[in-house]
Amino acid sequence: MLFILFGLLIIVMKAEEGTRSRRGKRWKMEDKRTMDMLKARLGDENYRKLSRIDNQELHQFIARYVELCNPDKVFVSTGSPEDVYYIRQEAIRAGEEKELAMEGHTVHFDGYYDQARDKKNTKFLLPAGVDLGANINAVDREEGLKEIHDTMRGIMQGHQLYVLFFCLGPLNSQFSIPAVQLTDSGYVAHSEDLLYRQGYEEFVRLGKSVRFFKFVHSAGALDEEMTSKNIDKRRVYIDLEDETVYSVNTQYGGNTIGLKKLAMRLAINKGSKEGWRTEHMFIMGVHGPSKRVTYFTGAFPSLCGKTSTSMLLGETIIGDDIAYLRKRDGVIRAVNPEKGIFGIIHGINSEDDPLIWKTLHSPDEIIFSNILVTEEKGVYWIGKNEAQPTKGIHHSGEWTPGKRDAEGNEISLSHPNARFTLDMRLIENLDPELDNPEGVVIGGIIYGGRDSDTKVPVEESFDWVHGVITMGAALESETTAAALGKEGVQKINPMSNLDFLSIPTGKYIEDYLNFGAKLRNPPPIFSVNYFLRDSEGNLTNDKTDKRVWLKWMELRSHHEVEAITTPTGHIPKHEDLKRLFREVLDKEYPNKDYVKQFTVRVAETLAKIERVMEFYKTKVLDTPKIVFEVLEEQKQRLILARENYGDYISPNKLSFTKKV
Repeated sequence: MLFILFGLLIIVMKAEEGTRSRRGKRWKMEDKRTMDMLKARLGDENYRKLSRIDNQELHQFIARYVELCNPDKVFVSTGSPEDVYYIRQEAIRAGEEKELAMEGHTVHFDGYYDQARDKKNTKFLLPAGVDLGANINAVDREEGLKEIHDTMRGIMQGHQLYVLFFCLGPLNSQFSIPAVQLTDSGYVAHSEDLLYRQGYEEFVRLGKSVRFFKFVHSAGALDEEMTSKNIDKRRVYIDLEDETVYSVNTQYGGNTIGLKKLAMRLAINKGSKEGWRTEHMFIMGVHGPSKRVTYFTGAFPSLCGKTSTSMLLGETIIGDDIAYLRKRDGVIRAVNPEKGIFGIIHGINSEDDPLIWKTLHSPDEIIFSNILVTEEKGVYWIGKNEAQPTKGIHHSGEWTPGKRDAEGNEISLSHPNARFTLDMRLIENLDPELDNPEGVVIGGIIYGGRDSDTKVPVEESFDWVHGVITMGAALESETTAAALGKEGVQKINPMSNLDFLSIPTGKYIEDYLNFGAKLRNPPPIFSVNYFLRDSEGNLTNDKTDKRVWLKWMELRSHHEVEAITTPTGHIPKHEDLKRLFREVLDKEYPNKDYVKQFTVRVAETLAKIERVMEFYKTKVLDTPKIVFEVLEEQKQRLILARENYGDYISPNKLSFTKKV
């Protein structure tokens, strides 16, 4: 009997060996066909560059979209200075960018109706039976792939395809995610060269073992202004299963620069599975006493002060937009997956933003988009504190004051969502830890939004859970020009990340709560609000006051100043702020300003809690129970405080409460 079983085992093993052999031969034949096709389409030099990367999956991916999209020419970039320069010059030659008067500066215009992230047509491709929740815009995976592939068939005819390799995060780091971008836009390729670390040599080094994100973009047919023509067919599809993003018939960076918010969606999903976090956060160093540097992350919706906070005078910046967070040895460490800034230029001026202002006026490589170009080939944007030009060229063509579009809307001198793109090495306050493969230890987390009548300028949560729920999950802000749709509408935006979630919202919050559960010393969580107004509609603080709020948060993170306990968190004592205003801004801070800013607005805060609870009851069906419990506790504290002090509680009335 044993002899018979042994014989059967040998037969099975030989059969499996034969199957493996046939499969191996088939794979080799497929790989040979792939490489032969690529050699014919790429030419000797570009083929040589690509063949240095020993990864069959990569070769087949590139071959598939070369065949499908059918570009006239393919350029493979190694990230060398020569290849990067070639891409920049091709963007100019093709008319996607135009040179400006200052050396190194170029301008790009998106189409008039292609100026922001297209939330409606940005969809996840999900297999049957997979549901990420009501807040996730999704389409059936098979249907979506068929539609996007049909749209992409032959779409690059007459165009040049750029094959680009990058690394999200510092090189050779546990944070790193290799990525490959295919695009027929020189502007997109040039932008990514400025924004991301070159990754070609990482692909070569890792070879067969490399696991990577994939991005395919085509601007589609272009009009005489070299802008995307068929924006009615604009699509941005995200395939989580294959970690691939498709973007077509659009040029605006938020829809096309794949490694930015599109890669962020892939990374959120990946991080949720692996126990780390991808957040819509800046990373900055706040400089405290005795040359101490404390690193903070901060999440703010667009046009809420995120970039200006991370670029404050006297502090240092690691990143202005996205952060990868991991737990190491009981603390949170973070890196910036980017190395450049794709920033909103609206409102930047020499007084409030001296560092970025100086950079934008220096002769180095900067792409401006959707600003006004003057007759002298200078640039102008909304909020620039210089004499306003009376004519120029921008995204609508020739512009003069009072010009209106086809719908009768007056066209501003630059688009509210106009941008600048640059490498962070140009910035004077760049933090030396930008490329540290270990990341930096996070000493505090900040959430900020636009709130005209409720939130105080700065407040600390009671603990990690309280902060995640009442400051992060409850983050509410006005909509802005960074996304298509009506502006000025109050919306709840958990952690300023709702637009980019690739997991159910309840799961995202649960992951967040768990992330801090076993930390040795969870960083304190703060909220800030630069937009609080008085009864006459005037802002209660100056733009530069945020420098003081940051210094107070830095001291609090080291338990070096006390705070006043309110029903919603800890706020600064007047005497501490008075000292900091004098030290940091050399100005007085009278008690009347303190009272105006830090009064607890009970009725408004209770109304906010009701809006938040309604959002989670109706929009997030998988909300963790603890969210409602913590919000209800906050509500009851406010009701009790109102019974004792009324609807508006001066911080001076709370001064007798226990200091912490």
